[in-house]
Amino acid sequence: MLGQSISRNSLLLALFAVCTTALIAGTFLFTKDKITLQKRMAEERALLEIVPRSRHDNSMLDDTLDAGPDADGLGLAEGRKIYLARAQGQVVAAIIPAVAPDGYSGVIDMIVGVNRDGSIAGVRVLAHRETPGLGDKIDLKKSDWIMDFDGRSLQNPEQEGWAVKKDKGVFDQFTGATITPRAVVSATFRVLQFVEANRNTLFGEQELGPTGDKS
Repeated sequence: MLGQSISRNSLLLALFAVCTTALIAGTFLFTKDKITLQKRMAEERALLEIVPRSRHDNSMLDDTLDAGPDADGLGLAEGRKIYLARAQGQVVAAIIPAVAPDGYSGVIDMIVGVNRDGSIAGVRVLAHRETPGLGDKIDLKKSDWIMDFDGRSLQNPEQEGWAVKKDKGVFDQFTGATITPRAVVSATFRVLQFVEANRNTLFGEQELGPTGDKS
């Protein structure tokens, strides 16, 4: 009797596990496309904050170049995408992924939009672990500090000006938190240097396909 009871309970548990697994798998498959769509829409919103629809006529999410750890100055630990904004086939801006490795509480994940003329279209911080109320002012939701990069370039200011004011640069630091803005300023400057070194690839007259191959 005891053996039969154990066998019956084991069978019930196994059946329950199978049903639960099937339910979870079914839920995942049912919501997978919806999750993918929502993620794509959120990603597109971040890009459109930097390069609005009025400036381009392509889908930036589908017009990309690959960037990885070998992309000098970007600080990437893994493969990422560079997004291209086009108007009538010409690239008007590129949105570059970058990582500031020297934040106060760790790495700061960013994207930097750079216009064809070398000026900054916008900078956004995607993820960070900086101190709430201090370093988190790099987040546009917390402060408009990040907007000071708009329109800047390698010549505006000159190289020595690409620093926080405490280091004799032109960018404000935060009270009680200098390390965080210093890291973002440095990472943004490195992106501008990367763009300048790769202008032909990013903004060349030759058309670039969705994967970055020249056509």
